[in-house]
Amino acid sequence: MAQKKSDLEKSKLIKAQGKMKLANAANRQSGEQATAAVDKRERRRLDQALGLTPFATKLPSALIARLHERAAAEHQPLQDLVAELLEKGLA
Repeated sequence: MAQKKSDLEKSKLIKAQGKMKLANAANRQSGEQATAAVDKRERRRLDQALGLTPFATKLPSALIARLHERAAAEHQPLQDLVAELLEKGLA
């Protein structure tokens, strides 16, 4: 069933508001107010260009908490800390 023009405009508005909320949340988390959130596809392309591959694993929550604390203490992203620790451990 086709939507009325007013219903279509309402859905476009809701979609745009949702994107704005996501961008604002990303900016609050990163501390940058002026930049918009990079969408998932663009982030994936950038990661692939850097040679990064997603790697999911299940770890104990206590270990995850320690990793987050150490990353915050050293002022570096969690993925960089994990990569550094894995390199040291595998060497």
